[in-house]
Amino acid sequence: MRTSKVMFGLTKMLDRYSQFNPSPLSIKQFIDFGRNACEKTSFTFLKKELPVRLANIMKEIHLLPDNLQRMPSVNIVQNWYIQSFREILEFADKEAEDVYMLNNFCETLVKIRNRHSDVVQTMAQGIMELKESHLVDQSMEHSIQYFLDRFYMSRISIRMLINQHTLLFGKEQTPSRHVGGIDPSCSVIAVIQDAYENARFLCDQYYLASPDLVIKDHNEIEHGKPIHIIYVPSHLYHMVFELFKNALRAVVEHHGDAGPLPPVEVLVVTGKEDISIKISDRGGGIPRTTIDLLFQYMYSTAPKPPADLHSNTVPLAGFGYGLPLSRLYARYFQGDLILTSYDGFGTDAIIYLKALCNEANELLPIFNKASSRHYTTSIPANDWSAGTTSGRISSLGGLPTNHQLSSRF
Repeated sequence: MRTSKVMFGLTKMLDRYSQFNPSPLSIKQFIDFGRNACEKTSFTFLKKELPVRLANIMKEIHLLPDNLQRMPSVNIVQNWYIQSFREILEFADKEAEDVYMLNNFCETLVKIRNRHSDVVQTMAQGIMELKESHLVDQSMEHSIQYFLDRFYMSRISIRMLINQHTLLFGKEQTPSRHVGGIDPSCSVIAVIQDAYENARFLCDQYYLASPDLVIKDHNEIEHGKPIHIIYVPSHLYHMVFELFKNALRAVVEHHGDAGPLPPVEVLVVTGKEDISIKISDRGGGIPRTTIDLLFQYMYSTAPKPPADLHSNTVPLAGFGYGLPLSRLYARYFQGDLILTSYDGFGTDAIIYLKALCNEANELLPIFNKASSRHYTTSIPANDWSAGTTSGRISSLGGLPTNHQLSSRF
């Protein structure tokens, strides 16, 4: 009886907070607040904003196909979110005058962040459980793709809020010039070089060979000066590290022992609105019919990860979520990530970032009637003739496989 009463209360609070839209912040707002940081102000904002962001995405979990909701790993994730939502609500009526309470809030945020550290892997495991136990039709695949983009974007945003608060007011140490997790003078090339060296280490460890890196830059705004951006270095690192892993592996496997490996080339350009990062490899390219599939969570030709989520037996492979997650990181602050491939030659991966921090606003999912319809609307019938079925995104069983794609991703 008590359990039913508790769940009713939780459902009521979810309904209440999901009626509010999240409040997106810009990098400029993060920076301006962080430079004159006030813990009481941050607490007052987060005790309202975090439940709103959690509730908005938790309501969408309830709209997932029943078969997916019943998967053990999905239940684990759902329980993590329920627990975190409850813990944040404990501060809803608290005032920001008690120093002990502020410390407790900061410690609670750290606990929530640690609890959710394996959300991506665990949810991915839930998708694999579904694929192994049920037939996944095109409509269900569409719903899952739509949800995971929003779910993982929500997670990125919640971790951003938590990290800013705990880095500014907690016991964690950050580089002196950083404002929380944001670097006001982030060297784009330094992050690229760091990501390349780490990806190269993995490639050498696995293949005993790796291509070199060639970097060129063009600063259209301040000619001849290094390119810096106000950004979250860990987000940029995540994107370029993933792209380098793919590029290095493609080059090594495509060329094998046939002479020197062609280098991976990077071009960094600053314009009035965008900072563009192009990573070009000569790894044999990808057929045009399969490019879009690389951003599908339910499509992966990578080897199945080990049951131990913390194992790293295959350094350059995983759940196949690297590209879709990297694109989310790019889009989070109004950027993007696209692939252009030349089948038989190589691939260009381009990251676009906002050059102006006041235009780099969070892109956040909102739970409403429009979003709800995506989980109930059937896929319309194709009203164009199909030239070939090999590249059609339909059921998983009908998707093409090819050696080059398998070796890259």
